[in-house]
Amino acid sequence: MKTILGKKQSISNDTWIEAIENIEALVSEKELDLAVQIAIDDIEKTTKGKKAAYAWSAGKDSIVLGHICEKAGIKECMIGVCNLEYPAFYKWIEENKPGSCEIINTGQDIEWLSKRLDMLFPQSSAKATRWYSIVQHAAQRKYFKVQNLDILVLGRRRADGNYVGGKKAIYTDGKGITRYSPLATWKHEYILAYIHYNKLSLPPIYSWENGYLCGTHPWPARRYTGSIENGWREVYSIDKNIVINAAAHIKSAQDFLESVVM
Repeated sequence: MKTILGKKQSISNDTWIEAIENIEALVSEKELDLAVQIAIDDIEKTTKGKKAAYAWSAGKDSIVLGHICEKAGIKECMIGVCNLEYPAFYKWIEENKPGSCEIINTGQDIEWLSKRLDMLFPQSSAKATRWYSIVQHAAQRKYFKVQNLDILVLGRRRADGNYVGGKKAIYTDGKGITRYSPLATWKHEYILAYIHYNKLSLPPIYSWENGYLCGTHPWPARRYTGSIENGWREVYSIDKNIVINAAAHIKSAQDFLESVVM
C-alpha cells in the first residue's frame, strides 16, 4: 500500500480528495481483500459465543465496518443522533441505514445548545470529544444495556487518533461497556479503497466544506472553523435555515445573519 494520508488532524480536505481520486494506485483490490478477510476472521473469533452488535454513525468508517460486520454474521446495529443534525444528513440516514439499525436520539436541541455556548463550534479536541460523549457514547450505553450485549463493535482506528484499547483493540470502560475495534490498524487509504471497490455511497456531508475533516458530528460540533463567525458562515453555506432558526435563540447567529443582510 502507498500512503499519502497521515494523521487525520494534519490532513487537508483537498488531500483526502486527492487520495480518493488515486485510490487504485494506492491500494490494490487484492491487497484490500486480504485485509478484509483478516478483519472478518478476527471479528468471528472475538465475538464467538457472545452477543454482539455494531455501532453505525453513517460516517465512512462505520459504513465500511457495517459492511464487514454483515459478512462476519453480525446484523444488529445502532446509531446515536440528536436534534442538532443537518436535516439532509438525517434524511440520508433514514434512507440508507442498515435494515436492523436502531436510531437512538439523545435529545440535544437548539435550546439545550443556547444554554451551553461553549459547545458551539469547539476549537479544542477536548470539547469536540465531549460531543462524542454526550451523543454517541450515551446512545451506545443505552443500546448496550437494553440489548444485553457482550460486545459493541466500533469502526474506531488509531490513524484517527482514537483510543481503541490495547493490542487486541478491545476494552471495557468504567460503565461496563465492552467496545471492540477490528479496523483499529487500518490506514485511511484502506477505508477509502473499500468504499471505492465496493461502490458504497456516502452521506452528503462529505461533499460539503471540510467534510472529511469534520465528519458526521452534529452541526454545532464542527471543528476547524477558526471562529464562531466562520462556523455560522460554513453552516449557512450548507443549510441557511439552520442559522435562521438558531438566531431566535443564539445571539452570535443573529449577529451573523445581520452581517449577511448588510
